[in-house]
Amino acid sequence: MSAVSETVTVAEIEGRGRGLVSTQSLKAGQIVLRDSPILLYSALPFINSSSFCHNCFRKTMHSSSSICPSCSVAFCSPKCSTAAASSSHSPYVCQALTRLLNLNSPDAANLPLDRQVQARFLIAAYNLAVVNPSQFQNLLALQGTVTDNDTSAAHYLSSLCPPPASATIELTAALLTKDRLNAFGLMEPYIEGQDGRRSVRAYGIYLKASFFNHDCLPNACRFDYVDAAAENNTDIIVRMIHDVPQGREICLSYFPVNYDYSTRQKRLLYDYGFACDCDRCKVEANWSDNDNDNENNEEVMDEDQDEQMVASDDDAEVHGDTNFPHAYFFMRYMCDRDNCWGTLAPLPPSDATPSTVMECNVCGNLKNDAIGREDTVGMDD
Repeated sequence: MSAVSETVTVAEIEGRGRGLVSTQSLKAGQIVLRDSPILLYSALPFINSSSFCHNCFRKTMHSSSSICPSCSVAFCSPKCSTAAASSSHSPYVCQALTRLLNLNSPDAANLPLDRQVQARFLIAAYNLAVVNPSQFQNLLALQGTVTDNDTSAAHYLSSLCPPPASATIELTAALLTKDRLNAFGLMEPYIEGQDGRRSVRAYGIYLKASFFNHDCLPNACRFDYVDAAAENNTDIIVRMIHDVPQGREICLSYFPVNYDYSTRQKRLLYDYGFACDCDRCKVEANWSDNDNDNENNEEVMDEDQDEQMVASDDDAEVHGDTNFPHAYFFMRYMCDRDNCWGTLAPLPPSDATPSTVMECNVCGNLKNDAIGREDTVGMDD
């Protein structure tokens, strides 16, 4: 095992590969990891590169921002521009982005956005190999099995943004795999009144955080404060949602916890290559099976029986506590603001005193914990 912080360590989890396990009892709200990215890259189209600083990824104020005359990326201040010149905006990066902007066939503006983002990642990754070779090796050491799609993308992208002479198609495909399975998105802020969809501002590779496995009812969640933090604003912070004992695996949800069973399974299989069999999925898989049986038998049921069989995966009251043992999680730990779907975690404890204030990791809303900590007993037993 290898410690990544004072509270969690990397361990082999049966049937799940490497994961992070608590080395001590952890309290609700406790910070278990603060991690900085080894590389960041924009999630924006090539032709829309001036909305955010390409060093700190805060929103740029056009009156004080500077724009590179060659590749058109923007920086919020001379400080960020200077810092990026020796790291994320090296001559290689600038030249590669300029080449993409000047493409004639196909026109860069007409490339699918996912290909544009992959190109940005490859430029950032090969730049990392030059400016920080040891971190590039750490990137290559991340888990991930190359697929045919990765190899196909590598061939296509190598023609658009040629990698360094020493790079091979195999290496490019391996890098795309690491990105696909390990990148974290830094999201646009929640705006009340919208439909809940938030675009991604940037992606980052966080070595330590990449060890977190997924669970559809996580015991921890991550926070980022890109626009709010004065220093290290691209760090991600992982806090406990509720108490857990020593030796328990610490898991995040890779997407909003309100997704239904079918959506979760399709997303995990498509994006990450696995099917989830967590406790929640086992329960909801039975609902799905029962729903299918009900559809096959509905013609022989009378109206009274038919009404009794109506059920919704989204309605815990219909299923009842017996068939939905995790209803408590949604009542207590899901944000109730319209179209937010964020997860609530207590603020960090002060002097070992648990906080009664819960913070949403999407909209940032703070609310008093009216239920009380004594009700957490049994959540993770």
